[in-house]
Amino acid sequence: MVKMRKCLLTLSAVMMLTAVWAQEVVPQACEQSIVKPKSQGRYLWLPIQESAPEGKVQVIVSGILRMEQNVRMAREKTDYYVALDLQPYQGNGTLRICVQNVPAGSVCFKNLKQNDDADFALIEEKYRPLYHHTPKRGWMNDPNGMFYKDGVWHLFYQYNPYGSMWGNMHWGHSSSADLLHWKDEGVALAPDVWGTIFSGSCVTDKENIVAMYTTSRPTPFGGDVQAQCIAFSKDGGKTFAKYEGNPVLTAEDKDFRDPRPFWNEDIKAWNLILAVGQEMRIYSSADLKEWKYESSFGQEYGNHGGVWECPDLFKIEDKWVLICNINPGGPFGGSATQYFVGSFDGHRFTCESMPKVTKWMDYGKDHYATVSFYNAPENRHVVLAWMSNWQYANQVPTQQFRSANSIPRDLGLFRYGEETYLSVVPSKEMLAARGAKMKQPTEACEVVVDVKGSADITLSNAKGEQVTMRYDARQQTFRMDRTQSGNVSFSEAFPCVTEAPTYGTVRQLRIFIDRCSIEAFDAEGKMAMTNLVFPSEPYNNIKVKGGKATIYEIER
Repeated sequence: MVKMRKCLLTLSAVMMLTAVWAQEVVPQACEQSIVKPKSQGRYLWLPIQESAPEGKVQVIVSGILRMEQNVRMAREKTDYYVALDLQPYQGNGTLRICVQNVPAGSVCFKNLKQNDDADFALIEEKYRPLYHHTPKRGWMNDPNGMFYKDGVWHLFYQYNPYGSMWGNMHWGHSSSADLLHWKDEGVALAPDVWGTIFSGSCVTDKENIVAMYTTSRPTPFGGDVQAQCIAFSKDGGKTFAKYEGNPVLTAEDKDFRDPRPFWNEDIKAWNLILAVGQEMRIYSSADLKEWKYESSFGQEYGNHGGVWECPDLFKIEDKWVLICNINPGGPFGGSATQYFVGSFDGHRFTCESMPKVTKWMDYGKDHYATVSFYNAPENRHVVLAWMSNWQYANQVPTQQFRSANSIPRDLGLFRYGEETYLSVVPSKEMLAARGAKMKQPTEACEVVVDVKGSADITLSNAKGEQVTMRYDARQQTFRMDRTQSGNVSFSEAFPCVTEAPTYGTVRQLRIFIDRCSIEAFDAEGKMAMTNLVFPSEPYNNIKVKGGKATIYEIER
């Protein structure tokens, strides 16, 4: 047994980190780049130029540094605006904003705005999905901390409020009654003395929501420190109080992150699965604060083309499923979601497949960081994925926001040959969203294709842009070609053909189209494929050979 020390950081390191966070600020260091906000107006709108190098924006209250973020402040032009919420700082002393590493003559200082309008200068973007979850502004990647409670689905996510490229990791928060219409709940967790807020999970009990998450911060000695922390919410996830005893779990390993705790009724205790390099570690606890190392899984199993991340572990029927997201190493390059099926006794996960067997949850390019909702009703296993790929996520042709989540999916199991696989079907909430039948596809619709034998499906527009799909009944494969789908020039890794096994005969395909994405499913759950597309105008024409298409509006 390996006994984990509660904290491997030395006292001097903790003191240095704390000093960096709450230091007194010398105003002269900012030279002329000091902004004094007005007493009225909750939001200070920061002008962003995406091609600009990062500067530092600091919030200073009565000489004390209260917040610091890396922001691409506009130098020659303003691409869009992001909000600096002043409410937490107003009325607590003299408030100043210091902008460092940005030339004093930059246009950002002329274009700053302050008001109470949360929708100020919001861009109507052509590629913003109509029925997928997206942040209103800023960057989003991994879904985090998802749970269901009192009829509401809660989604937290990796979030940069200060630009639409990765950085400044917070937890954003959205909620939904139907997994289709999402309400922006703002920032749930913000960086602190331990660092930025990386991925993690939430668990629920009768009174509290407990979030467990990774913090990451550069050290004065080089490199960074990743540690596991917890926070508590007594108002259903709207606000969190961080545990004073953080961090609750540390190690000297690199890439030590993405905790997924869950209550295991079989052992009457909490389990935790955590990603560490290219393995998953399993722990147990009575209180979510003190953790005992149990075992590791991963050596020689599955794909090891990149770092293992964002794990999940849950029981379906009589088997346990371990989800392992990997970057890079996906079947068509970049990031993807693999999984393992086996048994778990509360101490050790045992995979039932041979070590070299690799199973992918989705065979598209744009399906990553898949995790499930905790406490989903009816014993369902509902998952969301980040709908992008680390090969080009920062370059996709959106501006004020970047990235969306996949549609919700329910997981099950099926057998094919000697193996057990995950079945993946659109959640029943997507069936409830079906509206009127239409003659031609639109920018937001579901296409149901009944097939007999092999089938070819082509979506196209008047610009000659097209996506072709083919189900090969003899080879038992489904493929999607997006090489001529529209704008594919922003990354050499984007134009591609993806192909999936169907593990038997397909009788019906369900294809979800939403402005910049196509998600295709075998209706029985044996195949899923998710790909982004960026057509110059919507695909409004469909041709089907070897099947019959029925098109439904998606009510939104």
